[in-house]
Amino acid sequence: MKASPERLAQLSRMEEARRQAQRQLDMIDRQIIRRMTTLIPQLGRKRSGYRRGMPADPSAFLERYRSNLAAITAERQPEIDALSRKLARLDAAIETLRARCAPESRHARDDPERAHRKDQCRSPADCRARKRYGAAA
Repeated sequence: MKASPERLAQLSRMEEARRQAQRQLDMIDRQIIRRMTTLIPQLGRKRSGYRRGMPADPSAFLERYRSNLAAITAERQPEIDALSRKLARLDAAIETLRARCAPESRHARDDPERAHRKDQCRSPADCRARKRYGAAA
């Protein structure tokens, strides 16, 4: 199937929609990181054991950090799941559309036969000579 201007425009729109969905997912990730960054000082203040002469347990901080991260992520999980599904659908649709348009719009570097000829032949006359005399590849 020939890559018509309509198909190329559709592919461009789909790729832009995919970039936008990826940006939204990245933004959610940055928001979660920002919230966790603001919580870190509060997580480290619980040192009840140190007052009694015992050092603070470093694994307790990690447990508090992980539990808070899980809670914050759980709040945004429906959005993350929806965007992940949307990205998967868009990726599949883009690949399908590219496969329909690809045979006519492939470059020589994507076609192993053309790439081989490009590396072997220096000029069109050289290619004709190789074909004529059956040079081994």
